[in-house]
Amino acid sequence: MQKELSDIATSQAEMDKIRRLEKEKFDVEKADLELGISGVKRAIKVLRDYYSKSADHTTSSGAGSSIIGLLEVVESDFEKGLSEATGEEENSQSEYDTLTKDNELTTTKKEQDVRYKTKESKDLDKAVAETSSDRENVQTELEAVEKYLVKLHEQCDEKAEPYEETVKRRGAEISGLKQALDILEGQAVLLQESTSRSLRKVNRHVV
Repeated sequence: MQKELSDIATSQAEMDKIRRLEKEKFDVEKADLELGISGVKRAIKVLRDYYSKSADHTTSSGAGSSIIGLLEVVESDFEKGLSEATGEEENSQSEYDTLTKDNELTTTKKEQDVRYKTKESKDLDKAVAETSSDRENVQTELEAVEKYLVKLHEQCDEKAEPYEETVKRRGAEISGLKQALDILEGQAVLLQESTSRSLRKVNRHVV
């Protein structure tokens, strides 16, 4: 639309220049034709006055009529040329006025469209900026939540123990239990032996 506005302004400037040159040409042509018409009219009047007062009215009347008739043809041609030039000037001015009015209306409409589009563009830029900011905030929050979830999984999830580790751990537990059993059996033997000795002593004493 801005390019179209520029094209309209360029076209209007060219039209203004052409119209100005046409008007200047018409003004000069009109002035020349009006001067010519005025001069011919004066010449015809002078000749008519002269021949009407001539002493040899018959001879002068014939010659005067020819000259006056020629001047009247010239006058008619000048008036016709002025009429045609005036008509062309009026048509050119009317066409120029119509095109200028159309350009003004089109320019006004497009300028309003440009202002509307400019405002709409600024509003969209603002909305995009706000949306981008919101997205960044949400992304930051999402990343924080994901990190927290990873931490919770590390703390709370049961980790599957490899089979080898399980066998090794169970073996160690069984070995420990065997050692404990051996110790308990040894202590039982010692306790039994101690009890037997004590009983023999009691029996001897009784006997």
